[in-house]
Order: sequence, then structure tokens, then C-alpha cells
Amino acid sequence: MSQRTEIPRHDHDPTDIPTERPARSWTEVRHLLVRLHFYAGVLVAPFLLVAAVTGLAYTFTPQLDRLVYGDRLRVERVGDEVRPLTEQISAARAAHPEGTLASVITPPGPEDTTRVVLAVPELGENQRTVFVDPYTAEVRGELTTWFGSTPLTTWLDDLHRNLHLGDTGRLYSEVAASWLWVAVVGGLVLWLGRGRGRRARSARGVLLPDRTAKGVRRTRGRHAAAGVWLALGLLFLSATGLTWSQYGGERFGRLLDAANGNAPALDTALPGAGAPAGDHSEHAGHGGSAGATADADPADFDAALAAARSAGLGGTVEVTPPADAASAWVVAQTDNTWPVHYDRVAVDTTSGEVTSRTRWADHPALNKLSKLGVQGHMGVLFGIANQIALALLALGLTAVIVWGYLMWWQRRPTRGDRPARAGRAPERGAWRRIPLPALVLGVPAVAALGWALPVLGVTLAGFLVVDAVVGAVRRRRTA
Repeated sequence: MSQRTEIPRHDHDPTDIPTERPARSWTEVRHLLVRLHFYAGVLVAPFLLVAAVTGLAYTFTPQLDRLVYGDRLRVERVGDEVRPLTEQISAARAAHPEGTLASVITPPGPEDTTRVVLAVPELGENQRTVFVDPYTAEVRGELTTWFGSTPLTTWLDDLHRNLHLGDTGRLYSEVAASWLWVAVVGGLVLWLGRGRGRRARSARGVLLPDRTAKGVRRTRGRHAAAGVWLALGLLFLSATGLTWSQYGGERFGRLLDAANGNAPALDTALPGAGAPAGDHSEHAGHGGSAGATADADPADFDAALAAARSAGLGGTVEVTPPADAASAWVVAQTDNTWPVHYDRVAVDTTSGEVTSRTRWADHPALNKLSKLGVQGHMGVLFGIANQIALALLALGLTAVIVWGYLMWWQRRPTRGDRPARAGRAPERGAWRRIPLPALVLGVPAVAALGWALPVLGVTLAGFLVVDAVVGAVRRRRTA
């Protein structure tokens, strides 16, 4: 009678590698996933926690801006007649003659100010934005802005993206975004694939923790059930965060180029004027001057705006002067709240004609998904509802992380001869026992994923190296 090969399970040292040939089994895939989920939780969770806390602070920047800068951002509506841009720009330039006119942004609402954006060389990539009452042409104040963001919003944005550490700090947020989906998907597979009991298979057992459980089982139920409720939102944050990350975002940009998924270019060349200076970006004014060395005629702002309104561009728009005499003015819709409006037109202010136009409806689907995803990630796409959803996700992720560390502590050995401050890691060596088809398919897939998400690939390789070194040291001590 043949005997089944047994895999030794030593309580005294879970890092031991059996000397007998391991028996391959698909159940070992789960054991490998448990170990990966454990290390992702222990080592990456601090990055996720920082991202959740800083993201929560950034979520409510619209309200914070109104609280801190309300005297500049808001006005009391006086009738329905708005002063021409010519008067508003002249008032802004009289108060702030420095720099050059980069763009003018019309008020988003009837109680908002007009923004006259100035490119000032000593500010670098920042701008000086002058806020003007559209009804009286009175200057309400100025701020140093970055791509239209107030100093407070810019500070919180930098805190969330890079902890005010520049490009080096951006690695923290990319680590968090790269591993968040791995932790979520791994946790879902483990929770949904656990046990075969009636409760484990029921919707209630998946979505709600077992109230009768005690200790680590109760904590695990809360951790997993909360993860199920948060899963879609967290996957959304991971995917959208990666689209503009430092390294994964560069790969995503290549994908857009290969799939012709970039926004259509606006032809800014004036008819018969020779070669154009190039397409203006959607927020050219926010980034500084459009290449001009002197102010454009304020009256031309009104002419460009009138032509754009006649062409059907409603809502808040940004009017940007041409970079040179051979280029047209650009008027771009900047309405980021659903339903968004991102049409753009090129205008010849001499004739008042629209020379070129790009429509949001003509953007490729991949570009639309990317842009809408970014706005949703920033909490502006659906207004206050978007902000509340992001806040709940941040608080929920924080709770899941805390419960994860609590489980680690609850699983610690408590016997008098083997006390420890935290639980042991799941058993090492499961990859040696998974079926060959899983290895043949899995290794190339992981390699491809590591190329697409370089930070994920490098950190995963680092985890494997450290794990191998720790295992070797422990085996040597045991021997």
C-alpha cells in the first residue's frame, strides 16, 4: 500500500524547508497568496496609511479654500451685468503690472471672481493670479498659484503626492498605488475562497463579519468584510493614481500613444500665417506665459471670448493669448464637474472667426476614461458626493489597515517559553509546491506586470531577496 508524501509542518521553525520532494498541489497557490498578502500588508500598509490620511486632507480642499481665501474667491452678486474682460484685466494690471498676461479664467459661478493669471519670471512654474469682482471690476486680492491651485491646495497636493520631498518622495505614492490593487485582489480571493461552510458561501458571510466570533477571528472578519465593501473604490484609486505616477504613468503614456488615445490636437495656426507655434495645452495659461514677451491687448480677450460663446462654448472658460503673431487665441472649457465640458476653439480675433475646434465628444475613449478618472480621484467629478465617497474610502482603508496590524499582533505566540511581539509570517516555500502550469503561466505574467509597473516589480524583487536572505539565515541557525 503506497504512502502519501507528507510535508513536514514544524511548529518550532516555520521557515524550515522539507528535505523530501514536495508534493505539488493547487492548494499551495492559496498558501503562496496568503504569504504575499501578509507581506504586502505588513510592509506596504504604512505607505497606504499615509496616502489615505493625506488624501483625506486633500479631499476637502474646495471647502478649505473658501474658508481661507473666501474674500478673494467669492463676491456678492450685484445684478446680472458683468463688466467686460477689458475693464477687469485693466484693473488687475493696474494693481499688478509685473509679469505678462498668461490667461484669463471666467467665473465658474455667479458668486465667483474672475481670475487674471500673470506669468512672473521669478515665480518659476508658479503664477500670480489676480482675483477681480466681475460685477464691479474691483481687485479682491492675489495669490501665488500652481496650475490654478491656491497655496493651501498646492501644499496638500504635494503632501499627498510626494510628502514635499520632490521626485524622490513620489516613490512613496507610487508604491502605495502599485500595491493597493494587489492587496485588494489578493484579499478578495482569500476571503471568497475560504472554507466550504454555509456561512462562508452566503452573501451575509461575505459582506458582514461574524458577530459571534472572538479574538483574531472577529478582527479578521471585520478586516475582510470592510475590504469587500471598499474593493471597487480602492481599485479605482489604484488605477487612476497609477495613470499619472512617475514610472507607471510613463508606461501608461506609451499605451496612449500606441493606441492613439491622446486628446485631439487643436490647430492654432492662423490661415496664411505660416507655421504655427504649436498646439496650446488645455491649461496653457496656468503653466505660465504662452511664449509672449508683452501683454496682449485686453480688448482681444473680449473678442476671443465673444467668438467662443458664439461657437457654443458655455460655462467657465480659459482664454489664452497666442504665443506669436502666427498663432490664434485659444479658448478652452474648464468645467470638471459631471457632465464635463472640455471643448476648445482657436480664434482669429482680427476677423472674429473660429479657425479650429476640438470637441470632448471626439476624444478617444481611453483618453476620456483617463481624464474622468483623474477628476474622480481628485474629488471634483461629482461634487460633494465625490468628496464624501473619497472620505469614506480613506477612513475605511485606515480601519482595514489597523485591523490588519491588530490581527498580526493577536496571532503572536503567548506561551511562556516562546513569547513574541507579533505573529509569525505564513510558511515559506509554497511556490515550490504549486503545479507546474501555474509556474509556467505565472512567472511570465509577473515579469510583464513588473515591466508595466516598474515600482511594483522592483519592490516585489526586493521582498523576494530579503525573504530569501532571512530564510537562509534561519536555516543556518537551525542547522
